[in-house]
Amino acid sequence: MFGKLESVSRKYDELTKLLSDPEVITDQQAFMRYSKEQAEISDVVEKYREYMEVGRGIADAEEIIADKKNDADFREMAEVELSELKAKKAVIEDELKLLLVPKDPNDSRNTILEIRAGTGGDEAALFAADLFRMYAKYAEKRRWKVEILDSNPTGGGGFKEIVALMTGKGAYGKLKYESGVHRVQRIPATESSGRIHTSAATVAVLPEAEEAEINIDQKDLRIDTFCASGPGGQCVNTTYSAVRITHIPTGVVVSCQDERSQLKNRAKAMKVLQARLLEQKTLEQEAERSQDRKSQVGTGDRSERIRTYNFPQNRVTDHRVGLTLHKLDVVMEGELDEIIEALTTNANAERLKAI
Repeated sequence: MFGKLESVSRKYDELTKLLSDPEVITDQQAFMRYSKEQAEISDVVEKYREYMEVGRGIADAEEIIADKKNDADFREMAEVELSELKAKKAVIEDELKLLLVPKDPNDSRNTILEIRAGTGGDEAALFAADLFRMYAKYAEKRRWKVEILDSNPTGGGGFKEIVALMTGKGAYGKLKYESGVHRVQRIPATESSGRIHTSAATVAVLPEAEEAEINIDQKDLRIDTFCASGPGGQCVNTTYSAVRITHIPTGVVVSCQDERSQLKNRAKAMKVLQARLLEQKTLEQEAERSQDRKSQVGTGDRSERIRTYNFPQNRVTDHRVGLTLHKLDVVMEGELDEIIEALTTNANAERLKAI
């Protein structure tokens, strides 16, 4: 590990020299490329150099303790410092290991979030709306932009389906472990006897695809237009503004009806189609590399029950990492950091084991 770290440190110094070279400075593309390379390894190099500095401090303290010419008080101070530095060294070692875990190249991307009502009828649709509000609140706290790409609202304020693009630094990396079945236990507003019902909604989190990554031949698309349904004014229900796109080779179907303009709906639908095809391509590549690839955090399979929201007990439980929090009211207001950090830490630990 330390041989690799030393190599990365030397690479960082080489890049620093290149970035101060007049020829590189005048070549904007080269300058940007080298700057990006350096930025990608800067955290590792900074932590490695901190580790080396702590190592030198440990050596100095051990030398003071070993020298019997030093008075007792001075040696005692060195022993205290040595103990603190050894503890710090162990922490930095763990941090370095995590920094060396290969990063998911999609983590920095924007993300497309898809939420669909599952079992439970109207209550499931209301829960889907609650989940979207929770994620929208989380996005707001992180200063991400949220754009609804498609929605199928119900009369009671719920959603049969809602698809949104979340634009912001690291959006996919933060939300990627949210894919799966989310279960809710609560007393519906329509329940007169006070009986707790169990409903569910599915969440899918996809990295936004760049056009160059997914080559879609227009001949492979069947595009249908239809009148939008649901609230939105008289024009929505009388003009053929809604768009449904079918990718014939894969059978993937996407639709969008949120905009009054057919062109805008088509552009949004294409964005979702690209993301779904990228996800399909990524899953196929991973399946080729490993037939039994799974982790404790979960496979991201939409059929996997990952979390339970129990309203009567104000409790939320993530079943993948065994995390239970008795502050569901706070979580539903978008305070997801504690859950997301636990999932990320566990995923990194599993990846460390794998390498």
